[in-house]
Amino acid sequence: MKKIDKDRLVLGLAGPVLALAVAFVLTTVVLLASGKDPFEPYQLMFDSATYADVQVLIINQAGTYYLAALAVAVGFRMNLFNIGVDGQYRLAAMAAALIGAAVHLPGPLHIVLIVVVAMLVGAFWAGIAGFLKTTRGVSEVVSTIMLNSIATALIAWLILPKNFGVQPAGSNNLTTGDIPESGWFPGLSMGDEAGEIYGFTFVAAALGVVYWFVLNRTRFGFDLRATGESESAAQASGVDAKKMVLTSMLISGAVAGLAGMPTLLGDTHTYSLDFPTGIGFTGITIALLGRNNPLGIAFSALLIAFLDKTSSSLDQFGYEKEIATIMQGLIVISVVVSYELVRRYATRRQQQKVGEELAAGHALTTEKEAAL
Repeated sequence: MKKIDKDRLVLGLAGPVLALAVAFVLTTVVLLASGKDPFEPYQLMFDSATYADVQVLIINQAGTYYLAALAVAVGFRMNLFNIGVDGQYRLAAMAAALIGAAVHLPGPLHIVLIVVVAMLVGAFWAGIAGFLKTTRGVSEVVSTIMLNSIATALIAWLILPKNFGVQPAGSNNLTTGDIPESGWFPGLSMGDEAGEIYGFTFVAAALGVVYWFVLNRTRFGFDLRATGESESAAQASGVDAKKMVLTSMLISGAVAGLAGMPTLLGDTHTYSLDFPTGIGFTGITIALLGRNNPLGIAFSALLIAFLDKTSSSLDQFGYEKEIATIMQGLIVISVVVSYELVRRYATRRQQQKVGEELAAGHALTTEKEAAL
């Protein structure tokens, strides 16, 4: 049985714990500065989370966030910053909704078709950035940001009634049309009052297991991590670094395409102008907080979903619901700072341990020489 490295475990937890503590303190300071009770909002949020329907909302939202964060994490492990997850996710959801509404197939095949289309569109959109990086050296940060804007414009054009969109009677909203019931993903009912947990939320959890296995138990995962650590070193050992960059972007985009499936297949059954946005950027926060670890990402997704869903009722008690947004922003800042502090401490600690081991070895050598 592999021995647990306590120092590594403590240092791994120190970053996110410190970030959350700092974010909590700073949010409390903001509440105090605005003349509000600094603790009541937290109590109200925890009270809200005791209701079964809110708990279901949190779990469903966490499933969507989890997929978006996994997409970001795949890029991070390759030292790639895929900021385009939001555009990839929205364009994939729309394309999947269009195809899903246009065809009629038996249930399982219909769902598989929708999911495959979403993955292919997400992979294609991310692959553009990967292709530009490997062939022209274009930073994926710049290209994915621009591709987000292009995706927004493309969606706005595609959803026009003169193209592929549908405008329901008496509504200003535009949709892609409704997916037949054969394309709905069955969920887990939690009762009439609580609603149901999206079935695709469980797929998201299973994908986390796949992510861990591929990254830590396969040759591809080793090559990916090695290339992320040092592209030149990986290339010297026989890894095609450019191929790994492109492959990682394709995988990241494919996972990003899945981020819209819990909502599309479990709730709306159509893509419309009010389909959730900003999921990709929230995924960056969650991936950072979870340190690209599938279990850490899961807890982070639940935390951010908790903040989102329990803060919606704060305005009823005289508190701005944007408190949760402030806390999320502070978490991002705190994560960056705390991880750097932990990294520096770990470096000093490692240097100290090496020094102690060298000193102990020198002392042992001196004793042996004296004995001779």
